[in-house]
Amino acid sequence: MMYLLYESINNKILPIHQCTPFGMLPVLEVDGKAVCQSNAVARFLARQYNLAGKDEWEALQCDSLVDTLGDLKQVLWYYRSEQDPIKKEERRATLLKETIPFYLRKFEKVISENGGFSVGNSITWTDFVFAVSLENFELIFGKDSLEPYPHLRILKEKVFALPSIKAWIDKRPQTEF
Repeated sequence: MMYLLYESINNKILPIHQCTPFGMLPVLEVDGKAVCQSNAVARFLARQYNLAGKDEWEALQCDSLVDTLGDLKQVLWYYRSEQDPIKKEERRATLLKETIPFYLRKFEKVISENGGFSVGNSITWTDFVFAVSLENFELIFGKDSLEPYPHLRILKEKVFALPSIKAWIDKRPQTEF
């Protein structure tokens, strides 16, 4: 599938690889300069809006948790991209019995110890990343898949209940992920 973007400078539509820094989305433009990579953009915006933690230690914890979640997402992608149905089912079984419980138990403990937040005692960009990832997790493995992890489920619900986020969720287009 070829994605196209509108390039406002020349008023024409170009293939995405011709008008983005590395040929992919997302792209954030600030003062006419474009930058890509979702986590880089998220970290930048978190610093701009005081969502990166209260100090450097909390910022490091945010980065660590998001990067660890990225490790889990990589394993999930590996499962989802498997074409062989037998291998895919084997991967699913390993994910559900070993990999996912390993990560989610640890994330659950962190959130429990932080009074319902991923880092510190207030919302950070990491909570937003977790909420979206947990929503996708439920889409892949079912709504009941977070039942063993009540703090993760509550965190997702807390983030999605924020007025501006709730308003977006209520009107956003329906997509697979």
